[in-house]
Amino acid sequence: MQYLNAFLCGGILCAIGQIFIDKTQLTPARILTGYVVTGVFLEAIGVYGPIAQWGGAGATVPLTGFGSNLAKGVSKAVGEKGWLGVMTGGLTAAAGGIAAAVLFGFLAALIFRPGDKRS
Repeated sequence: MQYLNAFLCGGILCAIGQIFIDKTQLTPARILTGYVVTGVFLEAIGVYGPIAQWGGAGATVPLTGFGSNLAKGVSKAVGEKGWLGVMTGGLTAAAGGIAAAVLFGFLAALIFRPGDKRS
């Protein structure tokens, strides 16, 4: 059942993004940024936790999960370090994901030939 929930949750998030691409003039970059901000907002009002509990990886892996992770990190750091935690908490909480993205991006650049496509 966990796999089905993850599939449904991730699929719903992807379908919403596709609808935004098809029906609006928003660029994909703006839509992805909106997903991060939505994750932060939903975590701040306490809604994202139950969604992540139900959707599992379908909710925590997409960019909404990244936003939620940032918000949780900031909240925890503010509780421990005061207002200094606003600047450090999000990066501390998301450091593993950011490091993995940089590492895998670097490896992909070594394997494939990155660059502009020339016509």
